[in-house]
Amino acid sequence: MKPAVQPEIPVLVVEGGYAGWRQQALRALAAGWPPEALTWATAGVDDAATRGAAQLSLDGLSSAAPAFPAPAAASVPALRISADLATLLQDAALHQWPQRWAFLYRVLWRWAQGDRAVASAADDDGGRLHAMAKSVRRDKHDMIAYVRFQARPETLAAPMDTAAEPRPDTPQYIAWYEPEHHILPYAADHFARRMGGATWWIGTPQGTVRWDGRALHYAAAPRDPSAFRAGADQIEPLWMAYYRSIFNPARLNEAALHQHMPVRFWKGLPEAALIPDMVAQARNGARRVAQAGAVGVMPGKRVAVDAGQALPARPMPTSLDQCRNCDLWRHATQAVPGRGPDAARIMVIGEQPGDHEDLSGEPFVGPAGKVLDAALLRAGVARDSVYLTNAVKHFKWFASGKRRMHKTPGQLEVEACAHWLDEELSNVRPAVVVTLGATALGAVMRQKLSLRAAMAEPLRLGDTWVVATWHPSYALRVNTAEARANVEADIARAMAEARRLADQAA
Repeated sequence: MKPAVQPEIPVLVVEGGYAGWRQQALRALAAGWPPEALTWATAGVDDAATRGAAQLSLDGLSSAAPAFPAPAAASVPALRISADLATLLQDAALHQWPQRWAFLYRVLWRWAQGDRAVASAADDDGGRLHAMAKSVRRDKHDMIAYVRFQARPETLAAPMDTAAEPRPDTPQYIAWYEPEHHILPYAADHFARRMGGATWWIGTPQGTVRWDGRALHYAAAPRDPSAFRAGADQIEPLWMAYYRSIFNPARLNEAALHQHMPVRFWKGLPEAALIPDMVAQARNGARRVAQAGAVGVMPGKRVAVDAGQALPARPMPTSLDQCRNCDLWRHATQAVPGRGPDAARIMVIGEQPGDHEDLSGEPFVGPAGKVLDAALLRAGVARDSVYLTNAVKHFKWFASGKRRMHKTPGQLEVEACAHWLDEELSNVRPAVVVTLGATALGAVMRQKLSLRAAMAEPLRLGDTWVVATWHPSYALRVNTAEARANVEADIARAMAEARRLADQAA
C-alpha cells in the first residue's frame, strides 16, 4: 500500500511590505486558509525554511495544488477592522522579526473569526502585537533623534559604492545609521520634509535611500558602510562646543542619560565622545555646585555661614532684568515687575509670579489671578485702579513631569528682592497695602507674623495701612467647595476694607 501523498504547504511571498502582505492576507482569508496551513516569506530573502517548498502568488498557483483552491482577484472580500488594530498592524509590519507576516496573518484570522480579544494587550497574541508596535515606534523616534548628517567632503567625488547602479550626482550630506527595525522609509519621508531642497544619502545595514531634492531613491545595502562616514565637517566643532557648554554637572542623572540616550547609539553621535569625560568630571566634584575638579577633591571641613555672610551687600543693578541678587533668575523666563497706576491708592502684593506670569511677564494672569479678579469685583474695586506686584520677582519652581510646580521662596530670596519692593512702595506711595499670604506679609512688615492674627484687623506701617489676607492660590488648594468659598469671601472682604481705608485717606 502506497503512503498518501501530503500536499505541499503553500508559501505566500510578500512584496512591498505591509501593502503586499495585506493583499495576500485578504485573498488567503477569502480562500479560508487557516494560519497553520501557510508559510510566509519576503520577496528577495533566501529563507532556508522556505527552500524546497512550492512558492506561489495567489494570482498563479504552482503545479502542486495547495490544500485549498485560490480565489479569483475579483472575489477578494473587504474586511473591516478597527482603526487601532490597523495602526498596530502597520507598525508591527516594520518589525525585524522574520516570522512577522505569519504572526500578523494569525491576528487577522482571529479577528475575521470574530475574536476581538486579539486586539487587546491582555491577550497573548495581542500583547505581542502591542509590544512589536511599541518597539517599532520607539525605533522610529530614535532614528529621527540620532541620525547625524555630515557635509560630504569635496574630495569624495564618486557616489557611494552600493549594489545598485550608481548615479553621477552626489549628495550634499551623508549619514550612516543602524536601525533595529525596517523603518528606513518612515525616516526618509521625515527627513525629506524637514530638509527641503538639500540633498542627502542615508545608509543602513538593510538598504540605502537618497533624496535628490525632489524624490526618494531606494537601493540595496552598501557593500562598504565606511563610505557613509564622512568625518568631521565645519559645523561639527561648533556643535561640540555648544553641547559641552549646555552640560550641567549639578543636574547629571546617569540612569536617565542611559535610558534616553542608549549607549548603542553613541558610536554614530560625534558628541558622544565628550560624554565619558564630562561624567567623570561631574563625579570628581563638578556636580557640587559646578565646582572645578581640582576644587571638588580638596580636603577641608564645612564652615557655617550665617545669612548675612551668605548674601553679602552688592551694588544694586540699574534694572530688574539685570538683577542677580539671588539665583532664581537662572531658571526663570523673565523677571515680572509690578503693573498699575503710578498714583494708585491701593497696592496688592503677592508672593511671587507663577507659571503663567513667568511666561507672560504680567502679574496675576494665571488661575490665582482669576480668583483675585473675582474678589476685586465683589469688593467694587476696579483692577486697573490698583497696583499689582509680588514680593519676589522671579518664578521659583520644581519640575513634576512636564509641569513646573510652584515652590515657596526662601528668606534669602525675599531679602534679595526687598530693594525692588521698597522702590515700588516709594514710587507709588499707596495709602493701603494688601498682602496676599504670609510671605508677602513678612516682606512688607520686615518680620515674621502670624497671617491669621494679622487678618483680624489692619496694621499700620508708618503712614500706610496694611491689610493681610489669604493668597488667591490658597483657594485653589483647599479640599472642599465650602472652604474655597470661605477663602474667596475673606479675600473679597479684605479688598473691601482696603477700599474703605483708601477712601478715608483721600
